[in-house]
Amino acid sequence: MSHIDAVSARSLIATDPDVLVVDVRTPAEFESAHIDGAINLPLDQVDAHLRRIVTDAGGRMLLICQSGGRAERARTALSEAGMPDVSVLDGGMNAWIASGAPAIRGRPRWPLERQVRLVAGGIVLGSVMASLWVPAAVLVAAFIGAGLTFAAVTDTCGMGMLLASLPYNRAGGVDAEISIARLRRRPAHDAE
Repeated sequence: MSHIDAVSARSLIATDPDVLVVDVRTPAEFESAHIDGAINLPLDQVDAHLRRIVTDAGGRMLLICQSGGRAERARTALSEAGMPDVSVLDGGMNAWIASGAPAIRGRPRWPLERQVRLVAGGIVLGSVMASLWVPAAVLVAAFIGAGLTFAAVTDTCGMGMLLASLPYNRAGGVDAEISIARLRRRPAHDAE
């Protein structure tokens, strides 16, 4: 099963202590709200350490992001690299919280998707307003529109990747080595 709803995910986490809950959002988004026991490994770190994750991770993995898109990209990459038991929380943290499931809450931060809407909308509005004085400025709005269309068609977002690398979204940071080490599981008969 590649997708799982919030109610089923809650049940899975409660009944399977070995399920690896991996949150692929930025550290700032993770700090804002996350599932207890989740491992924060942002999507760019999943891509950078794909081989090691597939080799080292043991057990079933449940991927989380804000709404499901980044987790699905991580699931696809992990599955194509040979990891068989990976699921995505349908609707991400938005669905988790909407279902009334418990979350560890920290300092509120804007989710990456909201940041993209703000920046893209601001650029489009600014360029349209500027086009009243400099007609060619409307080309900036067209460029942003083309970028958003490309992002929708390819399910990638260059602006989101750029915003994810800003200090605001890296606050608290993630030590990828520690996160990957938390993915390693020893068989129950070895753990003592």
